[in-house]
Parts: sequence; C-alpha cells; structure tokens
Amino acid sequence: MKNLVRLDQHGDVAVVTIDNPPVNAIGAGVPEGIATALDTAEGDSSIRAVVIIGAGRTFVAGADIKELENLALGRGAGAPDVHNLFKRIEDFPKPIVMAIHGTALGGGLELAMSGHYRVASADAQVGQPEVNLGIIPGAEGTQRLPRIVGIAAAIDMCVSGRPVKAPAALQLGLIDEIVAPTGEDLRAGAIAFARKVSAGPHSKTRDHNDKLGDAATNAPLYAAGREQARRIRRNMTAPLAVIDAIEAAATLPFDEGCRVEHEIFFKCVVTDQCRALIHAFFSERAASKVPGISKETPVSEIRRAAIVGAGTMGGGIAMALVNAGIPVLLKDTDTAALDRGMAAIRRNYDTSVQKGRFTSQFVEERMAMIHPQTGYEGFDRADIIIEAVFESMTLKKEIFAELDRIAMPSCILATNTSTLNIDELAGVTSRPQMVIGTHFFSPANIMRLVEIVRGAATDIALVATALALAKKLGKVGVVVGNCRGFVGNRMMFPYMREAQFLVEEGATPAQVDRVLYDFGMAMGIFAVDDMGGIDIAWRVRQEFKHLDKPGIRVPLVADRLYELGRLGQKTGKGWYLYGDDRKPITDPAVEALIETTARAAGIPRRAIAEDEILERCLYAMINEGARILDEGFALRAADIDVIYNTGYGFPAYRGGPMWYADTVGLSKIYSRILEFEKRHGELWSPSPLLKRLAESGGTFAGLDAAKGT
Repeated sequence: MKNLVRLDQHGDVAVVTIDNPPVNAIGAGVPEGIATALDTAEGDSSIRAVVIIGAGRTFVAGADIKELENLALGRGAGAPDVHNLFKRIEDFPKPIVMAIHGTALGGGLELAMSGHYRVASADAQVGQPEVNLGIIPGAEGTQRLPRIVGIAAAIDMCVSGRPVKAPAALQLGLIDEIVAPTGEDLRAGAIAFARKVSAGPHSKTRDHNDKLGDAATNAPLYAAGREQARRIRRNMTAPLAVIDAIEAAATLPFDEGCRVEHEIFFKCVVTDQCRALIHAFFSERAASKVPGISKETPVSEIRRAAIVGAGTMGGGIAMALVNAGIPVLLKDTDTAALDRGMAAIRRNYDTSVQKGRFTSQFVEERMAMIHPQTGYEGFDRADIIIEAVFESMTLKKEIFAELDRIAMPSCILATNTSTLNIDELAGVTSRPQMVIGTHFFSPANIMRLVEIVRGAATDIALVATALALAKKLGKVGVVVGNCRGFVGNRMMFPYMREAQFLVEEGATPAQVDRVLYDFGMAMGIFAVDDMGGIDIAWRVRQEFKHLDKPGIRVPLVADRLYELGRLGQKTGKGWYLYGDDRKPITDPAVEALIETTARAAGIPRRAIAEDEILERCLYAMINEGARILDEGFALRAADIDVIYNTGYGFPAYRGGPMWYADTVGLSKIYSRILEFEKRHGELWSPSPLLKRLAESGGTFAGLDAAKGT
C-alpha cells in the first residue's frame, strides 16, 4: 500500500506531505500518517517547526465522499475520527504551518484551521461547502471557523458553501500570509514563514474567543443567516442546522460545542436530502463514463470555433467558448442581427462585472475573441462549428449542407438543436461520422448542462471530444441517444402537457407553478414556458405536428396565446404579465381565456388538489424517463437525474426525478399511473420498465448498479 503521508526535513523545518491522489482526501490512512509524522518531528530536537502541505495540484479538497456515502447509507463508520489528530496538532509544542494551494475545502479547511498558522498561494481557495451534500462541517469546522473569522463570515461561508479566494481569506484572517503566487512556489515560501514564526508563542484556534461576540450582537446575525439559508437554500435542512452549530460555538465551551456539532452532523447525514445530494454528486462524475470511451480514445483539441446564429443561444455559446479561451467566429444573416447579438453579449458581460464575477479587463479580452461576420470566412479553419439557429429542420439542413462544403475534413459539425433528428441532419453531409448534437441550455454562458447527442454514425472519438470540450467549458456533458427531444425535452413534453391539462381542468397557472416551486423546482413550468418563449415551443410543435395521433388529447391554450402574440417575457405577456423586473404577475385575462377554451372543448372544470398537481406533473415525467431508459436513449437513470438537476431546475436535494421516484416507491407510482390511465386514457400508459421494476420490488438505482455503468 502506498505511503499516503511522508516526512522530509529541510534544515530545521519538517515538511509533512499528504499524497493521497487525486485530491488528497482525508480518507483512511491519512490521519494516521500525519500523526506518525508528527511523532517523528516532535522527537527530533533539530526540528523547530513543521509545515503540512499537499502533493500534486491541491492541499486537501475534503473528506472521502465514498466514506461519507457509506455512513449515509448505514454501510460503515464513515470518515475517520480526526478529533484526536486536530487536538494533537493544536497542542503540538512546535509551530505547525498549514501550506495551502489549490483548494482547502470541507475537511481540508478543518485540518488547516487546527494548525497554528495558515499560509497560501495567491491562487488558492478555501471553504466549507458541506451544505452542498446536505450535511454540516463534521470535523469541528463550525467551532473553529467563527473563532477565526467571526460569526457573520462563518455563517455566510457555511450557508452559501462558496469557496473564498486567498486574498479575501487573508482579509478575513483565515490565512496569515500569501507566501507564493502559485502552488508551485508554495513549499519554499511556507518553509521560510515557518522559520520566521518558530520562536513562538503559538496560540491554539480553540482558545480564540475574541470574535465570538455576545448574545445581543449575534442575535441579528443568526436571524439574517437563517433568512439567507431559506432564500438561497430553499427547503434544505442543513443550511439552517449549520447556524445552530455556529451558535453553539458562541455560547458553549469548545468541547461542548464540538459535541453539539457532532450530533447535528449525524442527524443530517442520515436524511433523504443528504443521500440524494451524495447521489447527485457521484452521478455527475459518472456521467462521463461512456462504454467504448477509455483513456486511449483519441480526443481532438478544440483551438478555434465557429457558430452559426447570433441569437440568444449562439451568443451564450460564444461566451462559454471564449471564457474558456477558445476564439469564436460568430455568423448571422445580416449586420443588424449581429449587432443585436453582440449587444446582448456585452450586456451579459457588463452584468457579470457588476456582480464581481469578471474584471473589466477579462471582459474586454473575451469580447475581442468574438469575431462577428455575415459570411463564412475562416470557417474552413475551425475545429468545431456549432449551428445555433431556431428549430427548423429545413433551415438546419441548408446550413449543414453548406458547412459540409466549407469545413475541413477534421472539423466537428455540431447542432444545438433541442429536439430535431441528428441523423437527418447528418444525412445531408458527406461526413455523418463527424456530426453530433451539443444541446446547450439557456443561458448557455451560465447553465452547466450540455446534452451530447450521438447519431447512428457519430464516431466514438467525436463523443469523447465533445465530453472533453464540455469539461473545458466548465459544464457537465451527458451523452444521450437520438430521439425526439433527446432526454431532457422528451421528458419535458409530458410534464408540460399535464400542467396544461390541469389548468384546462380547473387549476390556474399560478397554482400549478406554486406547487412545483414549493416542491423545490427552480421555477414553475408556466414561468419556464414564458422565459423560453411561447413561440419557441409553438415552433417545435409545428415541426412534429404530423406525428400527433388522431383523437389523442392535446393542450389547447398555448396555441391561443401564440395567436394573440403573447410570447412570454420577450413581449411582456404570456401565461403571466411582466414588468421591467420580469417577475410573473397573474393575468385575469389568461384565466378567462383558459376557462373559455376549456368550455368550448367540453372539458369539465373542477377544484384540483395540490397532490394531484404534483403527481401528474412529476409522474408523467418519471414515466417518460423510464421509457427513455428502457429504449436505451439514456445510459443510466443517474444520467437522467444529472440532466434534470443541472439543466431543468429539479431540486438536487431530491436527487433527480428517477432517484426521487425510488424514494416515493415505484410500486406506489405505478399504481397511481394506472389510475391516471383509467381516468385520462392512453397518454398515461405505464412504461414497461416501470411496470417490471414496480412488480419486482426493484429501483432505478438498483438497475444502474446491476448494469455496472
């Protein structure tokens, strides 16, 4: 077994290196290795100070999540107990300097805070992101952090889970000095710092009480923190629980506060939210594992890109590319369209500067990397061309035929279509193996998901390249098959269908949206339709109208809204009314239109309970997901969860639609779907896979595990 911790001596300074790749997680063997190294350093009188540092690209990025998963599922003891190690570090008779590069997150920051000093490279980041996994810091982080940075900053860091960059950490007092510009120079700087402080005295973090405040000054901080938690971590329990633990730090002796933190941590770790968030965490990482792709699969480097279409999607994709350092040729039909597109890009960047996400210099550099044009000049040198025009198969075929004539043989021809047949587009080219779908989500410069759609002839190396590109853009690429709507939108169709049927039968758009929002969706489905554009959805329906089965019920009101020019946020009117703030306002005219349309169609109206709204919207989605999985258009149920968590605003603390289905019980869902089938007809025909799993007591998670994918 590899030695996870090693000790080297540099004159009078011992350097303890944690080497547990890839992220130096505090898994089994690491605490023991550190303790052994400290024993050696303490017994050597020539050593005056100790530096603890991480090997490779990071300090310690946290605990071993696999061990946390075992704890959450009751399969083991979980992560090692580090209480005695941290006490040993604090009590160590020689100064211990924690040298941070890369990230010190979760357990990594907790380890660092037990040291007498913390130094860092300028590009390092520190944070307590445990709420992202439905837990609180469990290794005394809620007790040491407020002692170092104060109550307000500790609450913000623990509730938001956001990492803090080294300069900001220095201002907070979380690190003592920035000793190197990058991690490569950190070791020498940390050793020099250790020599400088070796004479002492060396205080213990647990003895720092001057920043803990008192009851009167802290009360409004706790209240504001809880309000922040409810606002940015809606419906989640851990962000509220972490404030309780921080409050214990301010009101109890250190050891007693640690006991309270320990109790809260173990209550959180066995919750459905924690298990769901751990599932979401591992699912994202598993999405890149695709049969046929290995480390040996060739991946093309994307150095230059071109985009056809400077609208909302094309502009957003251009931003995503240049943000990753890839220059872009951006084409549209005329100068006016290009001017609108570039102006929208500029506005988006200006907003990011105002919010502190980018500097003005970064923005100017990125804007200079986007070259607007009305022709195809330079497209013959692009490594990838992404078509991003509106959903018209006729138009897209014309563009692909032209691109086939222009692009170099090795160029990837990608389409941003959200619903259309990739093989049909590939069929107008002489290189179907080089055609792939890259379905970005709006706004493409922000949303993390890319559905990577492979056609029948798409080369596997092209799929690997698309996955690598998504990663370079900071996005999650999920490989899906070529069917109408692929995975995400194919499941969205029945979801939207049932929502519209519900309002025709007596609910209101606001009622449906409120139920979905309260469940945890980022937005209600009608608000989503207004944001995306009612005309966009209408255009998709026209493309597929010939596939409608005669006699099958279809939603009626959306077409009426389109005919009235109510296209959503872009026109200030859709399912809702909108002002300058773009917040939806209930419109009595729409409710009257719904009622009139339903009456004309002979649809009986009634009061509809919230449970029925939730079940019909979610179970329709889940049933279609099971069908997609059974037909092989998704590799795993977990991939479907990733798509919905990262692209459709499904609450990650519920794991995704398929994980959520498992928690409800597939037998229960199947029974309810049979009831809906009796009441509403064949649109509710249950998926054969759902039927099999429900009758056998199976789960989607179990199906994934059995596949070994």
